[in-house]
Amino acid sequence: MIALAVFLAVVAACCFALSVAMQHGAVQDSGFSLRMLKSRRWLLGTSLAVLGAGLHIVALWLAPLVIVQPIGVLSLVLTVLLTGRGNVLAVILVGVGTAGFVLVASTTGADMSGVQTGDIQLFVLGAFGFAGIALAVRNCLLLASSAAVMFGLGSALVRAATVDFSVVLGAESIALILIGGWLVHQAYAVGSTATVIASTTVLDPFTAVAVGLWVYGEAALFSPVQAFALAVFALLSVVGVIALAKDPVPKEKTMLPTGNQLRILIGADTFPPDINGAANFAGRLAHGLAERGHDVHVACPQHAVPVDDREITIHPVTSKRTPFHPTFRISLPWQAAREAEELIQRIQPDVVHVQSHFPVGRAVLRAAQKHGIPVIATNHFMPENLLGYVPIPKPLRTAAIRWAWRDLVKVFRDAELVTAPTPRAVELLTANGLPGSPRAISCGIDLDHYPARQTNGKQVLFVGRLDEEKNVDELIKAVARLPEVRAEIVGDGSCREKLSALADSLKVSDRVEFLGFVSDEELVRAYQRADLFCMPGTAELQSLATMEAMTAGLPVVAADAMALPHLVEPGVNGFRFPPGNVAVLAAAIDEVLRDPAVTAAMGRASREMIESHDIGRTLSTFEDVYYQAAGVPRPQPVSGVRSAA
Repeated sequence: MIALAVFLAVVAACCFALSVAMQHGAVQDSGFSLRMLKSRRWLLGTSLAVLGAGLHIVALWLAPLVIVQPIGVLSLVLTVLLTGRGNVLAVILVGVGTAGFVLVASTTGADMSGVQTGDIQLFVLGAFGFAGIALAVRNCLLLASSAAVMFGLGSALVRAATVDFSVVLGAESIALILIGGWLVHQAYAVGSTATVIASTTVLDPFTAVAVGLWVYGEAALFSPVQAFALAVFALLSVVGVIALAKDPVPKEKTMLPTGNQLRILIGADTFPPDINGAANFAGRLAHGLAERGHDVHVACPQHAVPVDDREITIHPVTSKRTPFHPTFRISLPWQAAREAEELIQRIQPDVVHVQSHFPVGRAVLRAAQKHGIPVIATNHFMPENLLGYVPIPKPLRTAAIRWAWRDLVKVFRDAELVTAPTPRAVELLTANGLPGSPRAISCGIDLDHYPARQTNGKQVLFVGRLDEEKNVDELIKAVARLPEVRAEIVGDGSCREKLSALADSLKVSDRVEFLGFVSDEELVRAYQRADLFCMPGTAELQSLATMEAMTAGLPVVAADAMALPHLVEPGVNGFRFPPGNVAVLAAAIDEVLRDPAVTAAMGRASREMIESHDIGRTLSTFEDVYYQAAGVPRPQPVSGVRSAA
C-alpha cells in the first residue's frame, strides 16, 4: 500500500509542476480576471491540478502524512527541469533528501484511530489570519506562503477524512484547498513562478507533517535514530529547495529580426494625449525609437479614452483622477507595483527608461531592478510644478520641497544612469544629493515639423499649461501696456478662468485669445501665425514649447530663470527679463517687435541655435546609453535613418 501511495504522490507532483507552469503563464498573459477562463493553457493547467489533487488524496488515504506530503517537494525539481534551468547540486539534494525521508518514514505505519481533530481547527483559524495579512500587503511571497499553509492543512484534513470517512472534514479540506488555489493565483499575478513554487513546496509539506507529528501523533511511531535520520534528510531537501528557488532564471534576449534592436520599456506617469513637456518628450522618444526599429513598450496611467497606437505598445496602468489638476491622473502605488511586476515578467525588456519617480515610474524601476534589468532614469520634475496644485501654507513649502527632492534621490540613486534635459537641471540633481554623475541630454526637437513663421506683425504666442508657475498673468499685463500687440495663449489648466478674468479686467480680452488645447496641426499653425514667443515660466527644466518656437524661427522673450537662459541669448535671439517684472517684459517685447528686421534676424538666430537639439541627435544619444546599459553591441547605422551629426 505504501509503495502505491508513493507512486501516486510522485505522479501527482508531476501534475502539479505542469499545472504551475501553465497557470502562471496564463495569468501573466491575461491578468487575474475572467479572461483567463478562455485560455486553453489555464484550463489544461487547472485540469492537471485537479488530477494531481485526486491522486494526492488517494495517496493520503493509503499512507501517513509524513510519507506522502514531502513527495510534493519534487514538483519544484520538475518545474526547474521544465523551465530549462537548474542547479544540479540543488536538484540532487532535493532528490536525495526527499527519497531518504520517504524511505525512512515508510518503515512504520500510523494508526489514527481515536485521534481528536479539533486541535487542527486552531491551525485553520491562524491560516485565515495569515491569508488576510497577505491579501492586504499583496506580496507574492506572503500570498504563496498562505496558500501553502492552506494546502498543507487541507491535506492533513484529507488524511483524517479518508481514515474516518468524515464528510464534514472532507468538505472542509476541499474548501481549504480551493482557497489555497485562489491565493496561488493572486501570487501568480504579482510575482514569479520560482517564488510561488518554492514557497508552496516548502511550507505545504511542513504544515501537513507538523499536523501529522504533533496532532495525529505520528511522531511517536519513530525511534530516536529514525527521527534523527528524518531530520537530516528533511534538512537536505530544504537546503536544495532554497537553492533552486534562488537560482535566477536567465532572461532570454529576444531580439527583433532586424539585428541587435532592443526591447525597451518606458515608464511614464504622463504620456500623450496629456499635454505637458514630460508627456511630449516621452511620446517623441517612444515613437522615434520605434521608427528606428526598436520594440517599444510604454507603461503609463490609464487614460479616460483608450489610446490606439500602432507603432508602439501601450500598457495602461490603473489610475484615478486627482482633485489637484483637471488632467493629471495618478496610479495607486500598490496597483502600479503589481502591474509593473506583471509587465516586466511578460515583456522581459532589454532596458527600462523611466520618466519620473512617481507611482508608475517608481514601480517600473523597482520591478526592473528586482529582475536585474538595467534602468535609465530621466528627471523632468521640479517640486514647484507639483506644489502649485497642493493647498499648503507657504511656511511649509520649503520643508515640502526638501522632502520631495530627498524622495526623488532615494528612487533614482540606484539607476544605471540618471539624465536631465539641461546642464542646469543636472546641477539641481547633484545639489540635492543625487550620487554619481547625472548627464544632460536634451529632450530634442523635430526640426522638420515646424516650418518658419509666415507673418510680419505684432503677435505674441504662449504655449503651455495655464498653471501658477507659468506666470501667464505677467504676459497679459505686458500686453495691456502695448496697445498694438496681440497674444494667443495655447493650453489649459487650473488658472484659465482667473487669467480670462484678468484679461477682462485689463480690457484686453479683444487682444488676448485663449485657444485651449489644440491639435498638433493647429499648434503648428499657431507658431506660423506668431511673431514672437513668450515664456514667463520660472520652473522650466528645458521648455519644449520654447524649443518648438525657436524651430519655427521665432524670437523669444523668456524669464531669466531655471533652464531658460540656455535657450535665450540676450540681443541675439531675444531677451530675458527678471521674473515678475512686467515693465521689463513689456519693453523687451516692444523692442523685438518694433523693427521687422530685428524680429526676422532674431528668428533666424533662434533657428540656428536650436539645431544642436535635433531629435535625431537625442535619439542616437539615448540609443548609445541603452546599448551600453544592456551590454548589447550597437549595429551599424541603417541607410536613411537620421543619426547624430
